[in-house]
Parts: sequence; structure tokens; C-alpha cells
Amino acid sequence: MTTAVRRSARLLSLSSRSATTLANTQHDTEPTRPRKRQRVVNPCPSNDGDQTVTVPRRKGKQIEFTPSDFPPRRQSEWKVGAHVSAAGGVENTVINAAAIGASAFALFVKSQRKWSSPPLTGHSIDTFKSRMKEFGYSSSHVLPHGSYLINLGNPDEYVPSFQRFRHPMTISTREKREKSYTCFLDDLRRCELLGLELYNLHPGSTVGEATPEESMSLIAQAINRAHQETNSVTVVLENMAGSGNIIGSTFAQLGTIIRDVTDKDRVGICLDTCHTFAAGYDIRTKEGWNSVLDQLDRDVGIQYLRGMHLNDSKTPLDSKKDRHENIGVFVPCFRFSIDKMSEFLNSSGHLELSTFTHIMTDPRIQNIPLILETPAFDGPGLKLGEGMSIWQKEIDVLYQISEGIPSPSELQEWEGAIKEVVSEAAKSQDSKQRRRNHDGTSSTSRKRKVKEESESDEE
Repeated sequence: MTTAVRRSARLLSLSSRSATTLANTQHDTEPTRPRKRQRVVNPCPSNDGDQTVTVPRRKGKQIEFTPSDFPPRRQSEWKVGAHVSAAGGVENTVINAAAIGASAFALFVKSQRKWSSPPLTGHSIDTFKSRMKEFGYSSSHVLPHGSYLINLGNPDEYVPSFQRFRHPMTISTREKREKSYTCFLDDLRRCELLGLELYNLHPGSTVGEATPEESMSLIAQAINRAHQETNSVTVVLENMAGSGNIIGSTFAQLGTIIRDVTDKDRVGICLDTCHTFAAGYDIRTKEGWNSVLDQLDRDVGIQYLRGMHLNDSKTPLDSKKDRHENIGVFVPCFRFSIDKMSEFLNSSGHLELSTFTHIMTDPRIQNIPLILETPAFDGPGLKLGEGMSIWQKEIDVLYQISEGIPSPSELQEWEGAIKEVVSEAAKSQDSKQRRRNHDGTSSTSRKRKVKEESESDEE
């Protein structure tokens, strides 16, 4: 028998065995059932009238939490919380807020880095509302944050000067501004579906192709238009740090926008302590804080203050840089090596914890959401309600401050307690990152990350 014949016989034998095995497998094994899918009502129907969507049914049963699963919250006129994760559904933000002892909280009602997101399901809406009621949260103490992509200050028409003759068909920014408005309006409608009253937004930018006055007028026009297409949500404009072409770094600019808004009952401002300091307003002393609020009252009106972001600053006064830091803490290096630990323990943020003593004892900021946006190295845990130890400690310290003017020794003790929690969480994150790098991250990726971190520190 020739070699070619023997090879053909072997191939035929293998084919026969494979066919037999496949037949037996199909006979003995039940066909795989398709995963069940849940039909839900689309709370944000599209223009084509489609009001239903189909989403996969999740595997497993989610643990149900009750208020008794968490320590009781502080009873105070100052409503302190943090911007918590909405992973797994907006309804989970209530649980994450309760887990850190927050009396207020912020959230994203959809992905903050996408123009469009899947609609809220009826289950998410109902569960969010029921949990708000069960855990005793007021909608006036919840401050949803808008998408980072939105820029209502984009000018109407614009063709870059270097392209006007080369590319006469360049797309105008009208399309981009309309895209921002659509995203903005969708956020507002989601807030209304969830029964929320406030919506926090970065005002926008001139993109270098309009005057600040033109952009402020466009922002006010967009708010007026959105008010006509919604029913109740208040648009809360956030003050900014002042870099580049950003609108809103001065109280005068925020006041100009508000004066052009028709429905004054549905507009307000959010004061970010880090942005305020970086923009040149010195709030480190009680006299400075009172002076800044007096100027806010003159340029805008203190009655428009609807929320605050409580953040320390990595950068000094009038730096024009938006760099949040944990309150009373300055982290000099991402990696907590031994030689850097003493530097960390003896350092503090540029605002320092003492700044928050006159803020947290000022009756003018009672009963509005006071939201931490400080770094959370531990973040939410893999399971709902886990992690977030830094925010939990910061909230506890802020509430202790609100109970009376603390002594310098008490401030030093509380500052040390926050630093200890930040240190442990940062070291834990660093350890996890090193394990990930060891398990599979390329040396090029590691070098790129180290370079990015060093550049961030230099800034």
C-alpha cells in the first residue's frame, strides 16, 4: 500500500470517529436554552414611537439591603454626602450613600462620557424611588451631575480660520451645540423620571471662537429652551476653576447667565470649594469665607446657592487648575514608598481642614447638598455597599466639625485620622496595581503610566 493510500485511509477513519462522537453528543445533551430576556417600558421613548426595549435578565439574585444594615446617619442641618457610584443601576446609589453615612449624595443618571445611553428601565425607576423613601432621603438633597461632554456655550456658526478657504464644507458648531443640548435635555428628563429636583452642570466653554458674553448668552438660551421642554428640574450651574476658555470661574459670569434665564425659580448655582480657591477666591479664613459669600450675594444672589462640592485643593490659590484633594490632606506621590511617608503625614491640602470649620458651621449652607468629590482610592467595593472608607471618614469628620468650633488639637487629630485612611486605601490600590502589572501589563504600558503620573504631579 502506497503512502498516499495509507494517509487517505487514516483521514477517513478520523472523520468517521468525529461524526460518531458528534452524533452521540447531540443525542445525549439537551439543547442550550436561550437566555430569557425581560421586556421593559422605555421611559425615554425615541421619536419613532418605539416605547419598549429588551434587556437581558441578570443572573443570580441581588442582595436586598435595609436601613438597619447600616449605622444610623447623623441628624444635622448640614447635609453631607459624596458622589457615589451608579454601577449596576441608578437605584444602587441610594445603598452606596447609606453605606458611608451620607445625608445627601450625587450621581450620574447615565454614562458621563457618552453622548447617549440606554434608557432607564421601569424597574430602576421604581426601585430608586422606593429606596429613597425607605432610607429617608429627600430629593432636594440629591445633586445629579451632568455629562462632561455637554458644552452649551458652543457658538452657533464657526469655521476655523485656517480652513475657511481650504475646506469650505467644514461642519459648523451648531451641530455640536445641538448634540450637547440633546444630551442635556435627556439628563433633565431622566431626573424628572427619578423624581429629582436638581441637576448640576458645568456651564460650558467658548472653545476659543466666541466671546464670553456670546457663550453666556447661548448657555442661558439653552436653559430657557430646556425649561420649556421639562416641568420641574432646577438647573444648578457650577463655578469653575478658570482654565482656558471655560465659562463660570467668576461669580459675575454666573450672575450674567442667571439674569438671562426667564424662570428664575428653576436655576441656581453650586459652589465648589476647590474651584473657588483655584479661581482666586481665598476662603481659608472665616473673614475670607464671609467676604467671598458677600461677593456671591452681590454678583449672583445668595438665594441661588442650591448645593456645594466640598473638596480640598492640590494647587495653590489662583492656580486656575481643577485638582481635587481629600479634605485636609495632600498626597505628594501616588506610590507610598517609605521615604515619602513622612512627607505625606506632615503635609496638608492647600485649603486645610481648618477651612471647613467656618463652612460647616455657617447656617447659610444648611439644608442643601454638600457633596464630596475627593479622591476615593478604595472606591465602591466589588459588592454593593462595600469600600468607600475614605468618604465615610471624611463625612464623619465634617459632621463632628458641624457640632461646634473644634480646638486645634481636635483638628490635628481628625486630620491625622483622614490621612491614615487615605494612606491605607492608596497603598492597597497601589498593591493591586502592581499585581495587575505583574500578571499581564506590558512594560510599555507600565512606563507610560509612570510617565503620566509624574507629569500629573508636576502640574
